[in-house]
Amino acid sequence: MSEKNTKELAEVLGKTHLSEFDKYCKDNKDSMNIAEDAFSVYIKTLLREKGITQQTVFLKADIPERYGYKLLSGEKHTKQRDIILRICYASELSLDETQRALKKYEMPELYAKIPRDAFMMIMFNERPGSIIDVNELLKKHGMEPLRTSGSQD
Repeated sequence: MSEKNTKELAEVLGKTHLSEFDKYCKDNKDSMNIAEDAFSVYIKTLLREKGITQQTVFLKADIPERYGYKLLSGEKHTKQRDIILRICYASELSLDETQRALKKYEMPELYAKIPRDAFMMIMFNERPGSIIDVNELLKKHGMEPLRTSGSQD
């Protein structure tokens, strides 16, 4: 069964009776964020499809390997969206894939009305280079660089 977007799910819900809720959940389980490991499964699937190792991602993201593995296994959780953005960028995710990854990690998606987020959206579309290059461009435009995992919250 293919994954449905939020609009499609909302349309189905509009025609769903309360008594059919369990069936709705079963029929749409692939489209719902119910698994605690939704982010981990999603990223690992994309990495496998792209032929990229987790180790390579952590090196490119400039995240300590051990910490990165704990994040992807679900053993650790971060409140720093920049860490997830680093992982997504280093994983060569598209903007759409990044937005979905943020959602699965239960973090706010990049928002076009916030200048730094808008700039990051362009970065994901244009891929100007490494995380170091991204941070240099952010600084050049007077914005905070992507934080490192120094304070691993």
